[in-house]
Amino acid sequence: MMFINPKTDYAFKKIFGSSQSQDILISFLNALVYDGHDTIKELEIINPNLPPALAGLKDSYLDVKAKLIDGTTVIIEMQVLNVESFGKRVLYNAAKTYAFQLESGQGYRMLKPVIALTITDFKIFAKREELISRFIYKEETSNFEYTDNNIRLIFVELPKFTKELDRLETLADKWLYFLKYARSMTYIPEKMDMIPEIHQAFEIANQANLTREEMEEVERREMFIYDQQGSISLSKA
Repeated sequence: MMFINPKTDYAFKKIFGSSQSQDILISFLNALVYDGHDTIKELEIINPNLPPALAGLKDSYLDVKAKLIDGTTVIIEMQVLNVESFGKRVLYNAAKTYAFQLESGQGYRMLKPVIALTITDFKIFAKREELISRFIYKEETSNFEYTDNNIRLIFVELPKFTKELDRLETLADKWLYFLKYARSMTYIPEKMDMIPEIHQAFEIANQANLTREEMEEVERREMFIYDQQGSISLSKA
């Protein structure tokens, strides 16, 4: 078996944001957002692109976007390249998603929470050892939480995930191992294959199940990433 790289935008969307990916995405979000608890029972995967609602406002392009049964919107982005002002882009996308829930004439009480889950293939918080960082609004001196904490930012830094296959314990461990290493794997490990949603993710990522056009798109996206990584390395030299 050979698998496509889940870290490329095309593959990530195909695995987690396709019409057949609901169960996969539920398992993935429960693992990373809700610490493995079976919190999400149902969700709807929706168009992840956020066209400007006002003239002159910048477009936003996300990898996956879903609405939970309680109205919460989750936006997910897999980012391989450490581009300039990336942190500002994450905040912009979350704020825009939150603000443009309302139709004309609707009151603020109609606003529902937004969770922005960002997985990076680079370290954002180099001085912090923790793999997952979660941010909400708090009072600056007393750490008192804001009354309506309706925007949550969650970051997962893949370079900080260092567990070997035989040390995988939690559902989050297994999903992160899939993200980080699927491209170099030639079989589905038993302890991962026993989870139906991860088995399904491997099936979608299996190159044997892709059309020629899909494989060409995957290869184009990987080549673009390699080229950009080379450019970034040269600019820092």
